[in-house]
Amino acid sequence: MMDRDKALEAVRANVCNENLIKHMLATETIMKALARRLGEDEETWGLVGLLHDIDVELTADDFSRHSRVGAEMVRGLGAPDEMCRAILCHNEVHGVPCDTTMGTALFCTDPLTGLITAAALVRPDKSLSGVTVETLHKRFKEKRFAAGARRDVIEACGGIGLQLEEFLELGLKAMQESSADLGL
Repeated sequence: MMDRDKALEAVRANVCNENLIKHMLATETIMKALARRLGEDEETWGLVGLLHDIDVELTADDFSRHSRVGAEMVRGLGAPDEMCRAILCHNEVHGVPCDTTMGTALFCTDPLTGLITAAALVRPDKSLSGVTVETLHKRFKEKRFAAGARRDVIEACGGIGLQLEEFLELGLKAMQESSADLGL
């Protein structure tokens, strides 16, 4: 199994955009919190969150290649099949079902980070510290707010046994605990 330092090094070698890296770090932190909550392996789940978009700049605008290339890159780093499959299924274009808890968790966590980040960035202090679950829930209902954060995908959290409110709270708390690393 690869270690986090090598995984982060691989991310930084393949992704230049700091905001994309922060998204991957946010996904990592929420995935670790989900693993804790669900009794899963935090290290593995964190790594899949960190690495899930490792190919995003390499595949650029070709969404049909995104995550397929990434899964192969992560396999080359020594990731087990379950991590590669989770990365592959987070992009619906491939038609790979999220038939594992890890895959479903990654699928619904990916857009959640965007919703939470947007909620922080519209605040005067551009900080996560003042964002509340109530605010997130209100923003969730505003379809134009963070429009790219697909609500139907976030609601897939039911597939891992969480209600939307619980998922929003878990994600927000995880990101707040890592706010220094996320620049929020």
